[in-house]
Amino acid sequence: MTAAMTAPVLSVLVVAHNEEAQLADCLSALGFADELVVVLDKCTDGSKAIAQRFGAQLVEGAWEIEGDRRNRGLEACRGAWILEVDADERADEALGREIASAIEGLDDGYFLLPFDNYIGGRLVRHGWGGSWGVSAAPRLSAKGAKRWGGQRIHPSLTLRGPRRWLQTPIRHNVDKNISDMLQRLDRYTTARAADLRAAGDIGGLGGNIRRMFTRFGKCYFSRKGYREGAYGFLIALMAGLYPILSHLKARLEHD
Repeated sequence: MTAAMTAPVLSVLVVAHNEEAQLADCLSALGFADELVVVLDKCTDGSKAIAQRFGAQLVEGAWEIEGDRRNRGLEACRGAWILEVDADERADEALGREIASAIEGLDDGYFLLPFDNYIGGRLVRHGWGGSWGVSAAPRLSAKGAKRWGGQRIHPSLTLRGPRRWLQTPIRHNVDKNISDMLQRLDRYTTARAADLRAAGDIGGLGGNIRRMFTRFGKCYFSRKGYREGAYGFLIALMAGLYPILSHLKARLEHD
């Protein structure tokens, strides 16, 4: 990370919860940042020491709502532009060079970045969606152009200004294996169930059963998950199970 006497042009924000196993690899690739900000959310492992080693500005706290901790990180960034990278993602120097060129002379809006999604060592390009992964997301935004909503999982976004695209992908190490995928499904549906209960509308069983098949079909057929073989089937299955399991947890389980 480069030091500067003036305000940084590009801040890179990383939000982490007990990510010592992969945080160093994430941060080591971010040398193109003018400022590095790491939000430590309820961290009890060595994440803080790793972030300090890379000279990051630290924001420590405990947040129940994903959108709240991400907004706190955005507020802490001093750069005119902010790139958000998760600990299981890798942004390289090629992306840094494209960003520097793309934002030159701009002071508003946001950019969508493509993702290369990996399950283990396998690049899986097709089938993502239905709250189960994305192929692109608005990760680069001008200061003040982006705000996260108040949900625990998959918070909504408010974006301001022109929408643009970058070409260089972020590598996303989504899951190590099927067991990792199933554990993620359990975490996601528990958080979604809490959001449904907080909203006071958990929906109906019949509607969520229909949604299960609709989401499976969209991921497997419309988004061409079938081209990925068994991996595409797994992605579509997880996308289909997400709404029905969230509903059942909201209906049958209580905090």
